[in-house]
Amino acid sequence: MAVTGAERGCIVLPVMSLRPEALAGAGAGSRVGGEIDYTLARNSVVKEFRKGRLSRLDVCDAHPDLMRAAENVGAPTDDDCPICADEKLRLVSYVFGSRLPPSGTCVTSQREMNRLSRTAKDLACYVVEVCPACSWNHLTRSFAVTARR
Repeated sequence: MAVTGAERGCIVLPVMSLRPEALAGAGAGSRVGGEIDYTLARNSVVKEFRKGRLSRLDVCDAHPDLMRAAENVGAPTDDDCPICADEKLRLVSYVFGSRLPPSGTCVTSQREMNRLSRTAKDLACYVVEVCPACSWNHLTRSFAVTARR
């Protein structure tokens, strides 16, 4: 007879999905908006770069379309690039959902985000920080888009 983790006194965690609909929160039918913060993953990559375990080519690899979006519509921040420290980071937001193109939509304003939240269901937003100088990019957070958010 197999012994489960709970019988051994272990904490058994439910299987968790990283799909856009899972960002809605606590479970099926839930209206709680969830948010995933990727700061720990970002700090790990920066630390590995500073230790010399990752090269600049490994971490500064932004796609040309992402670079264009950062330069033209990205929201400026007060944070210096963690790799080159030459320029301030810019935030680019992409929204994905059932009624949007498969490649998502780059959101350029709060007004556009509000419009999208009213017209479609099950939207997920991904915010990426980008350095226009060295092409550093990293996913900073993702969250479900609702009419209240």
